[in-house]
Amino acid sequence: MDRNFYWVGLADVPRWLIETPTRTSGEAFDEPWLFTDGEILPDPGSIKSQVSHPGTQRAFVFGGVERTPIVSEALANVFRTLAPDDVQLFPVSIEGAPERYFVVNATKVVDAIDEARCREVHHHDEDDPAPGYEGEYDWIYGLRIDPSKTEGAQVFRLKKFKTALIVSEDVKSAIEGVGNLGVSFERVT
Repeated sequence: MDRNFYWVGLADVPRWLIETPTRTSGEAFDEPWLFTDGEILPDPGSIKSQVSHPGTQRAFVFGGVERTPIVSEALANVFRTLAPDDVQLFPVSIEGAPERYFVVNATKVVDAIDEARCREVHHHDEDDPAPGYEGEYDWIYGLRIDPSKTEGAQVFRLKKFKTALIVSEDVKSAIEGVGNLGVSFERVT
């Protein structure tokens, strides 16, 4: 049976813009990509995020240029139920939002990119890559992955292209069932 997967991206809908999460004290984390690097993290303690541009509050948004996934409690429950071994959920208070929100930290990283089937790939400058990005992708258009290499994960990041947050069709359907999303889904299988 084929499994379908989707890249979660920004939707073209009115939304509020959320800044990169910080400690509740306002102190930035040492590593701004902390929640998008695909690693299991120790409890970061109390965190918050500010609204950088007011707009339509959504159940799923990305915070800051790092694109930290931030979800409502209803969506956090989707991740808890369908991908408990693939994510960590950290409470985050959002300025002006009385509802509970959570940072979703995808902890699985899989090597599943099917470069031959991608429409167009761009590697970090091969002659002079930024330190730490040697051999990684700068951007991929028409991303395609090999579902047989996903190791049973429901939510994950891709090795050499951690920018992409990937979810299974089951997770996608459950997220869409909650609604009021600031994200869209691009099929990658």
